[in-house]
Amino acid sequence: MKSAFARTLTATVARRSITASFLPTSAAFRALSRSLSTSRVALASESTGKPTGDAPEPSGRYKRAVGMLSWQSAALFVATAIGLGIYFQHEKSEMQRRRLEQAQQQMYIGRPKIGGPFELIDHNGKTVTDADFKGRFKFIYFGFTHCPDICPEELDKLTEVYEGLLKDPEIGNVITPIFISCDPNRDTPEQVREYLVDFHPDLVGLTGTFEQVARAAKAYRVYFSRPPKVAPGEDYLVDHSIFIYLMAPDGSFMETFGRDKTAEESFEVSRRLILEHLAKTGGADLAPATKA
Repeated sequence: MKSAFARTLTATVARRSITASFLPTSAAFRALSRSLSTSRVALASESTGKPTGDAPEPSGRYKRAVGMLSWQSAALFVATAIGLGIYFQHEKSEMQRRRLEQAQQQMYIGRPKIGGPFELIDHNGKTVTDADFKGRFKFIYFGFTHCPDICPEELDKLTEVYEGLLKDPEIGNVITPIFISCDPNRDTPEQVREYLVDFHPDLVGLTGTFEQVARAAKAYRVYFSRPPKVAPGEDYLVDHSIFIYLMAPDGSFMETFGRDKTAEESFEVSRRLILEHLAKTGGADLAPATKA
């Protein structure tokens, strides 16, 4: 005698088989498969006396596969997190570097472009160019050796500021003080050398032809003019701009100091700007001899 389960199974298969006969072949196959699957689940439930739900319990192989996938997923997650952390740290460093570069480029925004190439003759008669001073901070002053009062006063101020910075343990020997004559007709190399003896032995004196001096003055936006009609041997004064220029090691403009600035004020500003520049560049633009 058939059990209740057997009768139910036979009726279910019969019903679904009849229904499937009216469906396309593939659909009929799927319907029959679902019927057999449901029947197997019911049979397993009856034989064990344990409810199985809608699906059989996963096999050991499936469990191992799930465990393996979970471990792989965790490893992938950790690796991805580490990779993202490294990426964002790199991006953060790059952003800080770009901000530093922008800050360095914007240090002197709004100030005129001052400085440029020149070729002159030093107080020893040697031809020099701006490249000879690359890698050093520079104080540059345009004047003339026959100046009665203003030039000596400004060169005294330049000497005092230079001496203070030279003795500063945080700065030291990184600056070259330069005097450029804007009276080339009278200021020969010998005349310039003799004139600078009264100031500081480190001062470099530069002169040249009128054209050479004019080009250098134009690069530094220095105005100079002598009287149009001067008899040979006649004394005269040269009208010129009165500024001390502070230039960076790469030749870029940093600051100017006019007659209204005292030596103390010029020293403080120069010291601050030089230390800021060294902190931002790490001294990378200093000449090797200067670093040593």
